[in-house]
Amino acid sequence: MKSMKRRYELKKRADRQDETRQRIVEAAVALHEQLGPAHTPVSAIAERAGVGRPTVYRHFPDERSLFTACTGHYMAQHHLPDATAWLQIADPEARLQFGLLEMYRWYRETEAMMVVAFRDLPDTPALAEVMEPIFARFAEITAMLAEGWPMPESPVLLAAIGHALAFSTWRSLARDFGLSDETIADLLTAMVVSSTRHDMAAVAGR
Repeated sequence: MKSMKRRYELKKRADRQDETRQRIVEAAVALHEQLGPAHTPVSAIAERAGVGRPTVYRHFPDERSLFTACTGHYMAQHHLPDATAWLQIADPEARLQFGLLEMYRWYRETEAMMVVAFRDLPDTPALAEVMEPIFARFAEITAMLAEGWPMPESPVLLAAIGHALAFSTWRSLARDFGLSDETIADLLTAMVVSSTRHDMAAVAGR
């Protein structure tokens, strides 16, 4: 009986620790979105989560561990579009247009967090390290969208697609110029098509 009671108490304690950790992560994510990761003090996270600063540090002893947990939590709630499904679209132009539109809708959903995250990246090395897998995924998406074009490894084509995919490109056109996601996708797909003509003309002129 004692051993069963001990196991029950340990499980209950572990559950409480998990709940506390989750509250800290949720508090941090909310404050990161509001203030930015570089401008969110531990004291504010602790206050919002209803715990003391030592409790925050006990669960997350450094910035990297906190950013890792927060990024995982946020991305689980805001999944990146499944770019591998786009490969079922055989025509590269149609695939690009569809993929860009899906990415722009994701940007619109995550805009508040993306703005502060990109703003704080230069001053927050731990955040840049944690976000590296996301940046690597963007590179993979660029390569997927380049498949099927006449010169898929062309630096001009890859630069054009990368520019079309960039959050800063979407935000400028959506916020500074008020364009819809559909119009932005059309416009930047046309830019990429133009880049392939540039490549073909350069090859023909050699």
